[in-house]
Amino acid sequence: MAALGKPSVAKVIELIGASPNGWEDAAANAVKEAAKTIKQIKGVYLKECTAKVEGDRIVEYRATVKVTFVVERES
Repeated sequence: MAALGKPSVAKVIELIGASPNGWEDAAANAVKEAAKTIKQIKGVYLKECTAKVEGDRIVEYRATVKVTFVVERES
C-alpha cells in the first residue's frame, strides 16, 4: 500500500448488500454502492451470506462484506 516510501493506512468497513439474483450479486452491489463515496477500495472479504425467505422461496440474497480501502491523507 505504500507509495513512494510514504506509509499508508487502510480502513475496513462492514456493509450488507442485497440482491434478488444471488449472493455474488449482493456482494457486488455492496462494493458498487461503497465506491460511490469511497475512493481507493483495495479489497473485499465476504463475511456472511444470508437470505430473506417468503413462503417456500428465497426472495432476497444478502451478503455481509468487509470493504478495505486506503485512507487518503493531505500532502
